[in-house]
Formats: sequence, structure tokens, C-alpha cells
Amino acid sequence: MKILVENDIFGFDLEAALVEISAQRREQALKFRHELGQRQCVLAYLLLKRELKEEYGLTVNPLFEYGEHGKPTIVGHPEIHFNMSHCREAVACAVSTRPVGVDVESIGRYKESLVRYTMNDDECRRIFEAKLPEVEFIRLWTMKEALLKLTGEGISNDMKEVLDRAADYHFNTFINTEEKYVYTTCEEHEG
Repeated sequence: MKILVENDIFGFDLEAALVEISAQRREQALKFRHELGQRQCVLAYLLLKRELKEEYGLTVNPLFEYGEHGKPTIVGHPEIHFNMSHCREAVACAVSTRPVGVDVESIGRYKESLVRYTMNDDECRRIFEAKLPEVEFIRLWTMKEALLKLTGEGISNDMKEVLDRAADYHFNTFINTEEKYVYTTCEEHEG
């Protein structure tokens, strides 16, 4: 698996990039009302495009088709698995030969009611006892969302139980307290 993360969301020429990407992705990006959303959407695609060229020699703009819950796949390349995510501080793209999920989230204040609604008793305890509870909350949240994105389910009604089935999966979490974001990747265990 290869993970690409970029936190310089304003470090590229948006107008030039909009010309370089597929019409499908351009249309999706321009649906965002604010420039930040447009930039995040375009940058995630550019990261994917870069990795597809480096790893697979693909130079054409990838087109996506979407599963039942919106998980994208690359038309004509079922052997390539990818996932993208973004937050205010960073954009992430994971590419693999196996199903993969990635989630990146901003570190910030959280509400105790949200913790209790989305986390089970053990996870709540870990958050409330952590030296940096806001980081622990985001770490657990990104694990849950990365798993749901890998399986293609998306956010579920009972987020408390998501990690109960995580034994078959491998997670990697990166915490960047300086830039204020956390990302987690999720893949099935090999074998």
C-alpha cells in the first residue's frame, strides 16, 4: 500500500489543475461552493493520478464508477484499489493491490455527547483518560471511518460497534499534532 498525504492545499494552481483532470472529477470539484472544497477534491485526484502513473504507468485520467454506498473504483482497473479523504488541514490518498480505506480528520475540540454517541464504553474510557483526549477521539474515529470506507459501507447508524469486527484488519495511524490532523489507513490482514 502507498499512502500520499499533502497538507499544502493552496500550493497549486487550481485553474490549471482543473484543466488537467477528468471532466468527471472537474464536475465533482466544481459542485463545491467554496474554493477549499474544490481544492481538496482536485488535490486528492492529483495524488491518485500521480501514484497511478508512478506505480502502474497509467497516464490517462482515471474515471470512476461507484458502488452501492458511493465507494469509487477505477473503470477498467479492478486490480487497483484506492481511497481518498480530506479535511481542512490535509488530503490523503491510499493506493493498494488490496481493498483499502483511508480517513484524515482535523484535530480539534469535540463534544462529550458525540463521544458517547459514537464510541463504546472502552473507547470512551480510553478517550477520557488520554493525555490528549481530542487526539485519541480522532484516532479512533479515523480507524472506524477507514474501515467503513474499505468495506464500502460508509458511516453507519451505530458507530459504537464498528471496531468490534476489526480483528481481520490492519490499521496504520499517523498523528501530526503540529499540522493538527490524524489519518488512518485500513487493509485486510494478508493471508
